[in-house]
Amino acid sequence: MKVLFAASEAVPFAKTGGLADVIGSLPKELVRQGMDVRVILPKYGEIPAHFKEKMETVATFTLQMGWRHLYCGILKLEHEGITFYFVDHENYFLRSGCYGYNDDAERFAFFCRAVLDCIPHIDFMPDVIHCHDWQTGMVPVLYRAHFSYQPEYAHIKTVLTVHNLKYQGVFGQEQFMDFFTLGPEHFGGFALELHGGASFLKGGLLYSDVITTVSPTYAQEIQTPYFGENLDGLLKSQRHRLHGIVNGIDYEEMDPMTDPHLEVNYRDSIIKKQLNKTKLQEKLGLPVNKDIPMIGIVTRLVEQKGLSLVAHVIEELMELDAQWVILGTGEYQYEQLFRWAADRYPDKMSAHITFNEKMARQIYAGSDMFLMPSQFEPCGIGQLIAMRYRSVPIVRETGGLKDTVIAYDDETGIGTGFSFSYYNAHDMLYTVNRAVKLYNEPLVWSKILSNIKKKDFSWRKSALQYASLYNQLVK
Repeated sequence: MKVLFAASEAVPFAKTGGLADVIGSLPKELVRQGMDVRVILPKYGEIPAHFKEKMETVATFTLQMGWRHLYCGILKLEHEGITFYFVDHENYFLRSGCYGYNDDAERFAFFCRAVLDCIPHIDFMPDVIHCHDWQTGMVPVLYRAHFSYQPEYAHIKTVLTVHNLKYQGVFGQEQFMDFFTLGPEHFGGFALELHGGASFLKGGLLYSDVITTVSPTYAQEIQTPYFGENLDGLLKSQRHRLHGIVNGIDYEEMDPMTDPHLEVNYRDSIIKKQLNKTKLQEKLGLPVNKDIPMIGIVTRLVEQKGLSLVAHVIEELMELDAQWVILGTGEYQYEQLFRWAADRYPDKMSAHITFNEKMARQIYAGSDMFLMPSQFEPCGIGQLIAMRYRSVPIVRETGGLKDTVIAYDDETGIGTGFSFSYYNAHDMLYTVNRAVKLYNEPLVWSKILSNIKKKDFSWRKSALQYASLYNQLVK
């Protein structure tokens, strides 16, 4: 089975969010299961130099995009057993960051074309092209329009994974006609038209052979108007080929036993975990006390992450017998909220309006609980890392949070965390308060940690589901 992952970012080359973690780790697990999986990415300017130095050019050719005849280079690099290809065109990709430019439509149109045009040049004919998010959404459209009738390409199947439906790659219809050489029949009625323009993502949803999302609950949610981002009708009509497969995490990369960022490495030792907490308290200037629960938040500070709930009851949260550590950047109002709270309650909160991977790992290791009250969450990775580091998640029951965190039941002793269902600040406050109280019951807390210990959030199970999907497609 030969699978080509097409994506706009991947760890360790370029990252803006959870997509990069998936592309950096899922292929490794699929390879362990006997597949030949390779990844194709844009060659961004910010890819670290030590990776660029090891890349070798495998092909250069002229790519036609509308009336343009453009240089396209393909470079190759082996990393952790995976072959990565990089699409080189300096005018499009030799810039800072990955997205947010006025010509993003043209940049990722070029990338979509390059994914298909490079195949004869790289000595790799895939059985499946697995596309991720809007930046590669037009690959299935181009395949159907220009490649599927060619004998050497005819066997290829396409999969589109939606990591976040909110981002749809909507641009002007005239740009799509130009860049992709598509006629007006592609834009009327049940076609690429969206919000008066046209959408990369909608193209992928319509033209791929299979659609997946990153959790079973999110696959159901996006078929409803509240979560569907104006595509719920389309998704509901395509539910026969829509699958939800929950994300995993890289257990080798995310391992408190070997993590070089931690003060004390550990697996299930509560004593060693508490040493990480007291070291963190000392470092952050919080009162050093192993018995007071520490609640961590590591996130983008944006509305989606449920921070309006935190804002609504911030003073009540500060009255709880707990400490808080915040790490992240985002919307000004939430950055200011946490700066204000840290200034007013210096013994209760430490806020860091930045992002730092070392500090993030230390928060996972030092915190007793990890709060994710998201408005919506396609999968979520924070709760998975938290449980790997034995920090008990407190989440809202949405998307992947609902699929991965089992609410603790006092009567049965079953559960791996705490959850609330309604998007309501006082429901969240009640749930956090309950978690803080149960932290002070050692038998209960050790039971929750024991339950977490039995869970496997590595990529193994999810990779098996992807492998099964690929096999069904190819057969």
